[in-house]
Amino acid sequence: MFGQIIALLTPIRDKQFFFFLKKSFNKSLKRGLFFVYLLLITKQITIKQSSMKLISKVTEIYCIADDFCKEYELELNKKALSLSNPSPNTPKTRNRKGRMSDAEMITILVLFHSNTFRNFKHFYLFYVCRELKEEFPNLLSYTRFVERMPRVAIPLLLFLKLALMGECTGITFIDSTRIPVCENKREYSNRVFKGYAHKGKSTMGWYYGFKLHLLCNERGELLNFALTKANVDDRNPEVFNNLTKDLFGKLYADKGYISQSLFASLFDRGVHIVTGIRTNMKNRLMDVHDKIMLRKRSIIETINDMLKNVAQIVHTRHRSISNFIVNLLAGMAAYAFYDTKPSINMEFEMEGETEVKQLTLF
Repeated sequence: MFGQIIALLTPIRDKQFFFFLKKSFNKSLKRGLFFVYLLLITKQITIKQSSMKLISKVTEIYCIADDFCKEYELELNKKALSLSNPSPNTPKTRNRKGRMSDAEMITILVLFHSNTFRNFKHFYLFYVCRELKEEFPNLLSYTRFVERMPRVAIPLLLFLKLALMGECTGITFIDSTRIPVCENKREYSNRVFKGYAHKGKSTMGWYYGFKLHLLCNERGELLNFALTKANVDDRNPEVFNNLTKDLFGKLYADKGYISQSLFASLFDRGVHIVTGIRTNMKNRLMDVHDKIMLRKRSIIETINDMLKNVAQIVHTRHRSISNFIVNLLAGMAAYAFYDTKPSINMEFEMEGETEVKQLTLF
């Protein structure tokens, strides 16, 4: 019925619509058609507004990515090895530039995770190739673009780590989230991630895939990340040391990070990890500030939710491990460009003449 109504409304424009309603249907159906018409109008307006926002994002993302890629190529050429006297049998290498630059490809990949499209093929064919022809005049075909995606994996990783990560402020939150690559019943028939993914268990149950470890500050900025197999423990010393090597201050975590050896190693490096206590553990005294900040751990849970449901870093349509990595990195890079991020508003208020500083959290 809804499809028939839309088919009827397609040839109707503005003033003709009301004349069409007056002549054709009864009162109840007229109201329904009018409601559908309003929905279509509002949808068109929101699509235009979102497209305008995306076009403004294109310039911002491309400028930052292009500046980084130019510096990356300069450093790469300095470190590259060259043969001063090549022999006749040395194979020749091509240095011809591609039709699209790495910065343009990174911009399109990041832009895909910044909008409402759920399928990259539809986004590339029906939005980029139609609406962004002026911004990207040298577009590749969809198949060629997918073939070239693995080439930008390393520049995209460095772009994310060096240009888009936040700064440690002394208040850090840590958590891990599951990244399933297929349904559990297809675990043994999955050939794309054979030898890479593993079976693991989280609070949501068993899954087959990977585990993403994240660090963020109170402003909602990502500080560091690590991707491991699903069966790797959150307290793994190698993973944890790489994640927290540049931290200072306090680190707030859930009960899954309780470990005496981990606490001692972090305390020696000037990092105080604060966790809750399990039901079978003895009660202990805790600072009121730490107790309040533990309740604010929802900030990193919100980031996990945004990465999965807005940036779409989790789906089961991957056809290669390299494009899975590119999709994951592009999703986290897109999060860095989001206008609204979860954050904790921290302010110090002066109370009367005693000048006692009080921390207020909102």
